[in-house]
Order: sequence, then C-alpha cells, then structure tokens
Amino acid sequence: MSATRTNATVPWLYNITVEDSNWIITSAFMIFTMQTGFGMLESGCVSIKNEVNIMMKNVVDIVLGGLTYWIFGFAVSFGRSEFNNGFIALGDFCIDPSADNPLKGAIFAAFLFQLSFATTATTIVSGAMAERCNFKAYCMFSFFNTIIYCIPAGWIWGEHGFLKKLGAVDIAGSGAVHLLGGSASLASALMLGPRLGRYDNGQGPLPLGNPVNAVMGLFVLWWGWLAFNSGSTYGLSGEKWQYAAQAAVTTMMSSFGGGTVSILYTMIRLGGRIDALDIINGILGSLVSITAGCFLYQGWEALIIGVIGALLVCTSMPLIDSIKIDDPVGASAVHGVGGIWGILAVGIFAQSPEPLDTTNGRNGLIKGGGWYLMGVQALTVLCIGSWGVCSTILMLWGINKMIPIRMDVHQELLGADITEHLVRHSQVGVSRALSAFRAVLDTKEADNLNSVGTNPFHEKHLGLVKLLALKRRRLSRISRIVSRNQNLGVKKVKWIFPKWKQSVKDAAKQDIASKEGVTLAWVH
Repeated sequence: MSATRTNATVPWLYNITVEDSNWIITSAFMIFTMQTGFGMLESGCVSIKNEVNIMMKNVVDIVLGGLTYWIFGFAVSFGRSEFNNGFIALGDFCIDPSADNPLKGAIFAAFLFQLSFATTATTIVSGAMAERCNFKAYCMFSFFNTIIYCIPAGWIWGEHGFLKKLGAVDIAGSGAVHLLGGSASLASALMLGPRLGRYDNGQGPLPLGNPVNAVMGLFVLWWGWLAFNSGSTYGLSGEKWQYAAQAAVTTMMSSFGGGTVSILYTMIRLGGRIDALDIINGILGSLVSITAGCFLYQGWEALIIGVIGALLVCTSMPLIDSIKIDDPVGASAVHGVGGIWGILAVGIFAQSPEPLDTTNGRNGLIKGGGWYLMGVQALTVLCIGSWGVCSTILMLWGINKMIPIRMDVHQELLGADITEHLVRHSQVGVSRALSAFRAVLDTKEADNLNSVGTNPFHEKHLGLVKLLALKRRRLSRISRIVSRNQNLGVKKVKWIFPKWKQSVKDAAKQDIASKEGVTLAWVH
C-alpha cells in the first residue's frame, strides 16, 4: 500500500500507508522506553528501602495493564461496533485480525502505538502511591485502571467520541494521558493518605533516595517524549513528515523554556542553591504542556508554553503539600496541572496545520480563531479531570473492600522491598526497624535475608582467609585450603584427568627449556 487509503469506511486509525506504519511502529518502540524513565525517576525519588517496589510496579503496569488493554482497553477506545455511542465503543475485544484481513498490518500497528500510550498513563499513578500502597492492591488497580484511561481516550481520539465530534484537540495526550494520570494521582494520594510522619516537621520535601537515578530517568523520558509527540503525526506520508519534524523541535523548545525558568525558580527559592526535583519536574511540566498541540505552534510560542507550564508545576507542588496531599514524585502537579495548561494552550496558540484536519480548520485565540476552540478545550479539561478523580476514588474504594490498599504500619516502617519482595538493604534503617518490631512481630524470615549487593558465601570464606593470614600462611596455601572440595570450573579437570594434568605440565616444562636453551635431558 503506497498511498493513503481513501475508503471512507476505513477508520482514521487504520487509514495509513506502509511508510506511515513504519513510523508508527518505530515510535511505539521508543515510547516504551519511557517506562524505564518513569521507573528510574520514581525509584530515585523514594527512600532506598522502597526502590525495588517502585520498579516492580512499573513492570506490573506493562504486564497487567497491557493484558487488559488487549482484552478490552483498545475495544472501548477504538472498537468498531453498531453499539458504539459518544461515551464508549463496544467492538474488537481481544483484537486479533485474521490472516486475510486487508487491514491486518494497520490494526497491529495501531494497537501497538495505542498500547504504549495506555501503559504510560497507568505508570504515572504509581509514583503518587509510592511507599505506602499495598503491592497486591496495586496489582488489582493496574489490572483495572485500563478502563479509567481508555474511556476518555475514546472521547478524544475514537471516531465515536463526543469530544472529538465537538472538535477537541489533543494530539499526543496532554489530556487523555497526562491530565488523566495526574487527576488519578491526586485521587490516589487522597485515598491513601500521607506517608507516616510526612508532615510531622512541616511541609518541606523529603530527601531523594537516589538523585542521580531521578535525573537519569528525566533524560530517558526526554528521549521518549520526542517519539511521543513526533510519532503522534501518525505517519510521514503527505505533509505529515514536515509536522513530525516540527513537533520534535517544538518539544525541545518547550523543554528549553521550562528548564531555564526552573533553574531560576529554584535559585530564587533556595537563595542561590538548586534543588534537583524542581528542575526535573519543571522540565517534565513543560513537556506535558507542549504535548497537546505539539505541531500547532511556532518555536517562540512553544518556548512560552514551556515557561508557563514549568512555573505552574513548580508553584503548585508546595500548594499541594500545604493541604497535606502527599505525592512523593509530584505527579499530580506535573501531569495534572501541566496537562490542564497543555489542553488550554491549544485554544490560545493553535494554528491549523494545513492540509491536515487536526483542528478542523480552527485556530486559537491569538490567531483570530474566536472562542469556540477554547471552549471545547475547557470542556475537555473538565470532563477528563472529573472522570479521573471520581473513577479512581470509586475503583480504589472497591479494591479496598477486597484488599486493603494501604500498607500496615510495620510494613511501611520496614519498607516495601523487604516485606513485599524479600530484598533487604543495608545502612538505610532496615536493621533498626527489624530490631524495633522483633518483640511483637515474627521477623525470622527477614532476619535470615542477606543484604542486597552482598555475597554472603564470600563473607564466610573471607573469615577463613583472615584466620589463615593471621597464622602467617602463604597466599598459595590459603588458596588451596579455601578452595578445597570446591568446583572451580576448568581447574577441576586437572584432578579429574591427572594424566592430562601431568602432560600439560610436561609440555610447559619443555617449552620453558627450549626457550632457555636447556637440554631436554635436564628437564627429565
């Protein structure tokens, strides 16, 4: 298929060329790397005794969230059925086109691309629930959260969606992905309550568990965001390749503006010092802000959008803490507040991308487009934000009836890594916590765990080495004693085949003798 399909009965999602599908699939691969970025960022923001738990939640988001997206998620967003309505689609469950389906390739490409968006939306929430959410309850949440994301995604991108029919514009998901994820994060933080002692000494931020990991996560997300936005041209055929390039440039321009103002903000706030989380979240906020209209803006407009988005995010984080809503990574601010501004920015700055029909020919306020587009964008914010908060609260309430969503006190104090995943860290307070609970809690299993990053069997042998060294044994003697009755791989062959061992020694002696000019008779 070398040209775009013109059949009016083919949904826009499958109306692509071979060249388009190459771009879509490649972009989907890149977007999946954002899971690594989210995992590194979130694990870097929490205490070390919970970092494995965070990474496991990101794994669960892909595995369980991806499974449910295949079963019903894609169907309620983009399914083809006579029962579709403006609220939900009801076709193509467990999508698996037949070998002779002419749209087979297009369906697979579309599913993979939309799957990468769906798993990203769920992952946003995991950071807001960090350090006090029961892992088993989170697995249930991840399994069913697909429905929370996919219904509003259909409103904006599905052919049945009422917002799409009204003319709402959200190219790459400031609303459908980020505002939805941010509002769900806010609801999750409300339902779980703050971490133990979070506000005992004021509202100041807690120390990051691993700031380097958090910054590395930012870089990976930055990379993935280029595919997130450029890939949302949904191909390269016709004029789309030009807008894909424009989306990449505006994405970077927005992050330049957001990063610059974040540096200034944190230096003013801290009297010349720089807080890593301010800069990380400021840049992420600018990226979220540009996402809805990524190829509808000029460079200077993208710069302004990024500056405003970063300022809104950086100033909203302490406001959220002031009402004691504990969001460890700032997801509510970054994705919620940034997503609101990103959707509204389309109504202000958008320029219709001729000949594409992305905005249905409408322009933003400063381009003389009037108030209609702005009104539709505001309605989009209201609908998605309300849906995200209400549906998440309802889902967590239901899950809590089956499995408590909040960790027990002792689990939170010990850390999720040791209580949920049998991973014990050293020098991060775990041993002290075990000691405190030992009188009232069976800690035998935890006490017998070895600290992560150590080899306990080497420790045993090192004790023997120290004893022998104190007795003035030579290194060769110590090595023989320590390795006695041990299988040392290729060295074991020498005593399994003693004749071979002797022949090797003889050959070595002959080689030495020949080099030294000594007669073989002397060797023997």
